[in-house]
Amino acid sequence: MNKKTIDQVDVKGKRVLVRVDFNVPLDEGKVADDTRIRESLPTIKKIIAAGGKCILMSHLGRPKGKRAMEFSLNPAAQRLSELINQPVLMAPDCVGDEVERVVNQLKSSQVVMLENLRFHPEEEKNDPAFSEQLAKLGDIYVNDAFGSAHRAHASTEGVTKFLKIAVAGYLMKKELDYLGQALANPARPFVAVLGGSKISGKIDVIENLLDKVDAILIGGGMAYTFFKSMGEEIGNSIVELDKVDLAHSLIKRAATGKTKLVLPSDSRVAEELKAGVKTEIRSNRELRENDTAGDIGPAAEKEYAEIIRKAKTIVWNGPMGVFEIAEFAHGTKAVAEALVEATKAGAVSVVGGGDSAAAIKKFSMEDKVSHVSTGGGASLEFLEGKALPGVVALNDV
Repeated sequence: MNKKTIDQVDVKGKRVLVRVDFNVPLDEGKVADDTRIRESLPTIKKIIAAGGKCILMSHLGRPKGKRAMEFSLNPAAQRLSELINQPVLMAPDCVGDEVERVVNQLKSSQVVMLENLRFHPEEEKNDPAFSEQLAKLGDIYVNDAFGSAHRAHASTEGVTKFLKIAVAGYLMKKELDYLGQALANPARPFVAVLGGSKISGKIDVIENLLDKVDAILIGGGMAYTFFKSMGEEIGNSIVELDKVDLAHSLIKRAATGKTKLVLPSDSRVAEELKAGVKTEIRSNRELRENDTAGDIGPAAEKEYAEIIRKAKTIVWNGPMGVFEIAEFAHGTKAVAEALVEATKAGAVSVVGGGDSAAAIKKFSMEDKVSHVSTGGGASLEFLEGKALPGVVALNDV
């Protein structure tokens, strides 16, 4: 990574403005899943230990530029206080005179949580005046919110125009190290496992990886757009008719290159995708008119697992089926288990955020792979080869 990190700045006595991703689920006013808070603990603890004044800012939910207190970050501040075993002050807002007073009264090693950035429409508009107000609160800017790095917002990009020192936190560094290493200098074989319901969300990833990986394993609903492009019967399975020609062109491109594009050989099908339904295994050349595919089948599971186990670098983004329903979770679980086995054998395994992260957590395997990304959209755009505004804005080494 060619960006400066928090280890390269002296934070003692300084106001350290940290963009974190505390966009956590709430249940009756309490944090239901504190994973994202825990992921930022190393950076927060570093600032506290080094005598910095830690000012945290984040968004939560979609308050649409209005002060909607059901999206207050106060529950996140309370949970963080428990995790670091010290009080976390809660600011009344994220900008303004009162907030400046709270921040300027901070003592070394104290922590304050600013209120939801998205209570202000200027945040998502990357408004320069709003960015400058945020910058007034800090001497040093640290971005530890990889999950928001693909957005050019005031707190991720605009603020860096007013603070000379802008560096990556430990979580940001970890994300960029794993994803960057996977794409820039992977140990081979390098395998990408791509799933999810729609090919449209993964077009750029496939096109970017076709020249970089040794194999792309396709699963999920997107597979049936590929099958449709091959003239196969797909029954009532999900399909994007406007992407059929594109899918066909990707198959042709892969056929003339070095990357193997692998489609599932069979599927778990049912008349409808719901819990408790009777499923059948069908070859993907034998799907019937009333079939709805909800998962890859056992033959595909075995083939994909064998390819994954032989890999030295694996990137996984997107489930193999409707994993939220037990009857259609087999393929996704098989991929997760193969990832764990490959990791044990010395491979680097990176799980993209979003549904892939939710799936591997559901199977309690998140600690058995090399890295699970905290940023669904950000990791996807990184895999697409796009520059992330929140990363570009940080100081170069």
